[in-house]
Amino acid sequence: MLVITDTGEKLGLLSKGKALQEAESRGMDLVLVSPDSNPPVAKMMDYSRFRFEQQKKAKEMKKKQKVIVVQEIQLSPTIEKHDFETKAKKARTILMDKGNKVKVTLRFYGRMIVHQDLGKEVIDKFVESLSDCSTVEAPVKLDGRTLFAVIAPKNENK
Repeated sequence: MLVITDTGEKLGLLSKGKALQEAESRGMDLVLVSPDSNPPVAKMMDYSRFRFEQQKKAKEMKKKQKVIVVQEIQLSPTIEKHDFETKAKKARTILMDKGNKVKVTLRFYGRMIVHQDLGKEVIDKFVESLSDCSTVEAPVKLDGRTLFAVIAPKNENK
């Protein structure tokens, strides 16, 4: 196997026993880096230190990642102006302050399903009222008795 030291220096082709003995004499571990290559490549390193560094990097990456949450706001085809404004204000805080996506749903009950155009108008008006701080991610779509759309916060870095 081809043996490489922790500094990157190649020791050359050594037998497994000789490589282990060399690593032991230097107070390091022998880690098989590329077992499928011809000849296999092994590196001498402090494995516990290496694992610690890997865990540290993983923790740092996890800290930097952002979990996107989709919050739902329910509307009605017969919604009044004040209720509409209140729900729009709530959606605006979700989009701007929390940075989450908003799923706007409108459920038709009973014979309301006959007037789908009214429901579509309500959702379109809702999305239009939030157009300054959001972008439409999924356009208005009917799924059974529910009409829905998904809006996401606008990216300032574009």
